[in-house]
Amino acid sequence: MSTEQILILLILAATVGLFLWGRFRHDVVAMAALLACVAAGLVAPEDAFAGFGHPAVITVACVLVLSRALQLSGAVDALTRRVLPAQAGPTLSLAALTGLGALLSAFMNNVGALALLMPVALQLARRLEMPPGRLLMPLAFGSILGGMTTLIGTPPNLIVAGFRAESAGAAFGMFDFSPVGVAVAVAGLLLIVLGGWRLVPARREATADSFESGAYLTEARVPEGSSSAGKSLRELEAKLEELDVQVLALVRNELRLNAPSPTRRIRVGDILVIESEAEGLAKALDALGLRLEEDKREPEPESEADEAAERAPEASAGAAEAGRGDSATGADGKAKSPAHLARNDAKDEDSGRDSSRAELGLIELVVLPGASIVGRSPTDLQLRTRHGINLLAVSRQGRRSLARLRALRLQPGDLLLMQGTPEALAGFAGDAGCVPLAERELRIPDHRQALLASLVMLASIAAAAVGLLPTAVAFAAGALASLVLRTLPERSAYSAIDWPVIVLLAALIPVAGAMESTGAASLIAGVLMDDLARGQPVFALALVMVVTMTLSDLMNNAATAAVMCPIAVSTATALDCSADPFLMAVAIGASCAFLTPIGHQNNTLILGPGGFRFGDYWRLGLPVQAVVLLVAMPMLLWVWPL
Repeated sequence: MSTEQILILLILAATVGLFLWGRFRHDVVAMAALLACVAAGLVAPEDAFAGFGHPAVITVACVLVLSRALQLSGAVDALTRRVLPAQAGPTLSLAALTGLGALLSAFMNNVGALALLMPVALQLARRLEMPPGRLLMPLAFGSILGGMTTLIGTPPNLIVAGFRAESAGAAFGMFDFSPVGVAVAVAGLLLIVLGGWRLVPARREATADSFESGAYLTEARVPEGSSSAGKSLRELEAKLEELDVQVLALVRNELRLNAPSPTRRIRVGDILVIESEAEGLAKALDALGLRLEEDKREPEPESEADEAAERAPEASAGAAEAGRGDSATGADGKAKSPAHLARNDAKDEDSGRDSSRAELGLIELVVLPGASIVGRSPTDLQLRTRHGINLLAVSRQGRRSLARLRALRLQPGDLLLMQGTPEALAGFAGDAGCVPLAERELRIPDHRQALLASLVMLASIAAAAVGLLPTAVAFAAGALASLVLRTLPERSAYSAIDWPVIVLLAALIPVAGAMESTGAASLIAGVLMDDLARGQPVFALALVMVVTMTLSDLMNNAATAAVMCPIAVSTATALDCSADPFLMAVAIGASCAFLTPIGHQNNTLILGPGGFRFGDYWRLGLPVQAVVLLVAMPMLLWVWPL
């Protein structure tokens, strides 16, 4: 064993040990490993950061950007509402939920897919009266399985494709992973849906999200072109019944009609007072074609706006009503549309400025006893002019008020759904005597933007699949198109990228190259083949997959793929076999992190909401991994012969 081999093996052992210890973030450990290789002379200084230009790293970053565009445009929300059954039993609901999670994960970041569907899973759990964990764990596992099926489904696949390009001269294509990946995903989903979910411990969540906030009282305006215009209240109520949303009153010409006749026709400009759960508010607004903002009022110059506020405080606080929204005021004095709630701001002249959708957030605040806002109405508080925030809705459990939202006197215990910048919301909460409960996301799909975002993603996939453009270039072009077409705010492009993952990948690629160039990978492969596999290619293939699975349960899956790819290639070379099945075994094994909450970000994401403990994952995870191994091995030998 040479000195270089000893050094790289020591660095690798220390890196894996630090990954398992978990004291430092994965990207920090990976960067330390890279710098150690440079210091030891294993990686040339001029090549140290070549990984940041690696096609796999560029592709991961661009896929994350495109995924965020699908999320913010409401494309995934619209798909969810159309695919998931409104009324179904546990088996059918679980099949639809996990199947949709797997499908989305094949073409977008699987962590993003899980985050989008988690609120849906929690709503299903309440409807089915099931512990939320029995839906969350199957959903998390389904999204992980779905990532195995395409090149862009998960970072390990991109890492494997990159190593294949280096060893064989050509990377794996977009759907080269599909024959084995789809078979494995279908088998795993069938196990989960057909009784496997019963293995998940029946625990209740113990987080702030389990707080029942009750229904919010919200006001929403009927805009021009709304699907609600001209319909009767009876028709609207029939549409909203499955969303558990009620229309309580109608405001026309500033006159509130409580319990209006079901035969009354809705007109453009009417304001509907609706009662809805926070999670169902976006669905209700989309289904009715309503909007929370006031588009009718033209922006005024700053001085005129101030005079108007002094003459008519109620007008200046009109944004306090949820149905009429608000517009944050920019430095130029013009009203900025809260595009986080309504997507038509892309047409406004201010849409490209600092009031981008991503800057505005939603938060729930509870009014404490003795708060300075107790007994005051939103009109009195002048939320927009004084604080630059909007009051979208109020929840007062067990009681309904007949007052307009802007005139409602706040009481201790009220829940306020507020919109604004994080700084403005934090400042108001401190000044007003309110306590934040939870951040919320309210995405009302803009069908035009959702269609554009979907077309951009499909075009990028098609360009890469048919070989029109290299994968990294195709998805980089898609990310650029998303910004040009405004399906994604410019500032969100950078916040969409998971930078720790990017640094992790870019740092470990040169380290993996050092393993190969020093012969350390061949040395490890020789030990595996001579001492364990004893020269049997099939057994060696299974061994590579099992070792990869084990490491993936304990450390980041991208890091696992980067460590195992050189070993897989060297193993295939030692056995005089094709490297393709061994690399595919690494791709499958790196995505099989089902035994622990730390093996995959999706497992970590459900830990709190599901009320899980560290040892809960293996109960369902172990059978899933066994099924993956049993299905993947014959499929690998059939699709990718040794």
